[in-house]
Amino acid sequence: MDNHDLVALSERRQHQVDGVLTAFFRESHYRAKALGTPYATLWETLERNATGGKRFRPRMVMAAYEALGGEEPERAAYVGAAFELLHTALIVHDDVIDRDFMRRGGLNVSGSYRDIATTAGIPLPVAEHRGMSVAIIAGDLALFNAYRLIDRSGVEGALRTRLHDILDEAMFVSAAGELLDVDFALRQRPPSVDEVVEMERLKTAGYSFEGPLRAGAVLALASAEAEEALAGFGRNIGIAYQIVDDLLGVFGDERDTGKTTVGDLREGKSTVLFAHAVGTPEWAEVSDWFGSPELSVEQAQRIREVLEAAGSRRFAEALARDFANRAWESLTSEALPDAVREEFRPVVASVLGRVR
Repeated sequence: MDNHDLVALSERRQHQVDGVLTAFFRESHYRAKALGTPYATLWETLERNATGGKRFRPRMVMAAYEALGGEEPERAAYVGAAFELLHTALIVHDDVIDRDFMRRGGLNVSGSYRDIATTAGIPLPVAEHRGMSVAIIAGDLALFNAYRLIDRSGVEGALRTRLHDILDEAMFVSAAGELLDVDFALRQRPPSVDEVVEMERLKTAGYSFEGPLRAGAVLALASAEAEEALAGFGRNIGIAYQIVDDLLGVFGDERDTGKTTVGDLREGKSTVLFAHAVGTPEWAEVSDWFGSPELSVEQAQRIREVLEAAGSRRFAEALARDFANRAWESLTSEALPDAVREEFRPVVASVLGRVR
């Protein structure tokens, strides 16, 4: 399959998922209007926050489903949209936890309702509380309706129950990972590399990769061996992807990533990069700056230099490559047809290509 065909395939899948989500939000807007303008506005805000992403999780569902011989992509589109709505719920709630008011370069749900309140003359602390309160409501709506989208896929009986179980497990382990992440910020002892990897496996890899791939395999009625091989691929490529994402959050080009390279440093985010660095003698020079909301651009650059000198950047890059290689090994399973390897080879290449 050449690049033109790959682009066309990706666009077709995204169009199908977008169609499901558009219809879902159209119906929700209609229902919400009967309960008043404020509730209708909330649904409009939630839809804006569910728009503009890469639709990565639905793409994993549909890619697994079709590569394993599935012939009803409209069903896979509903299941993929369910994982996208789960993603929306988790990032809306994650922003509340992190007290963030921006997402993807614009106002998130919290930020939108904070600004509505401040425009009305409400003091900032109260306005921020209002924004986060509404975001919790919005995240709850997205989370519940993720399950409803699976119901609307047309899948019935034991297969529908199995898909519910996969979505439930994705949410269940993600909550465990989020709790670990929150606890890291409260502990006096910094987390180890292994602890950070486990947190990222639970918080991100489970619902972004493993769950969607497993769902696509189950929907395609693949063998248990094929499902487990794809799940193993998802776990490992998900960890590799997150390690690379954290690297780009510090060393990336903001024009390419669309995110600041100072934010993670000011937040004191728990990543493999910093878990390795804190065990090196070089880190003592900049340890007091890490996690400071007032961190200057010059101080951030010095932290990057220390991360280079301590070997932490090289360590994280090597670990990302190791997990990407483990992911590819999972794809070599005899339970998987060549179509699966062809489908996901670019995913592995993309992760490896983002390292350096």
